[in-house]
Amino acid sequence: MDYTVVTNNLQLFAKGIWMTIQISIAAVLFGFVIAFGVALIRTSRFHALKVAAAVYVEVLRNIPFVILLFIFFYGLPFAGIRLPEQFAGTIALSLFASAYYGEIIRGAMASVPRGQVEAARAMGFTWGQTLRDVIIPQMWKFALPPMAGTTTMAIKESSILSTITVAELTYQGLVVQGMTFAPFEVFFAVAGLYWIYTAIISQLFRQAERRLGASELAAAYRSPVARKYLTLDAGRRA
Repeated sequence: MDYTVVTNNLQLFAKGIWMTIQISIAAVLFGFVIAFGVALIRTSRFHALKVAAAVYVEVLRNIPFVILLFIFFYGLPFAGIRLPEQFAGTIALSLFASAYYGEIIRGAMASVPRGQVEAARAMGFTWGQTLRDVIIPQMWKFALPPMAGTTTMAIKESSILSTITVAELTYQGLVVQGMTFAPFEVFFAVAGLYWIYTAIISQLFRQAERRLGASELAAAYRSPVARKYLTLDAGRRA
């Protein structure tokens, strides 16, 4: 194995992983914001909006990301909209991730004990107050584990952006491979960098899960609102 193939091209690998980090973080953040709106719509009282949100989720979850990317990147110019490849790729990846995050958030919100939600509404809280004080603080323990997997998937799917010439890690690996004709060394290095990046993200999620699990009960009893509803729910179950 010729290690100089990697060491002589460290600058290109560094540029590639930095671009991958920027794109994936932007896609995860935008995707989560969109997903939260989709999850709220899917739990609303308006049937037409619920159906529209369900269609959005099902369409995006049931087509390969590369097809969505090509439709977005090559289709928009027909509508007179031409976006830079990096921008178009990030938006496509955000939409793709939002479909998965949306289902995770919806499931996490539904996992909060129903008695606490009913108690909040019985006490005269609006839906917004119930969401802010009861549902959102508790839903993270249900949402974080599947969100870790979806975030890792989004990072790996970002490699497909190389097909529209976004200069992320896989694209830079292809450039180095074209210059050196050493595919094994190049893609071994690319795989290693993806592994390091996703391992760091997974570790951050595990730390968040441990911290949330350890502090959940204490946090609930520190919050007057949550303490009130947890007490009501505990009394109902008893």
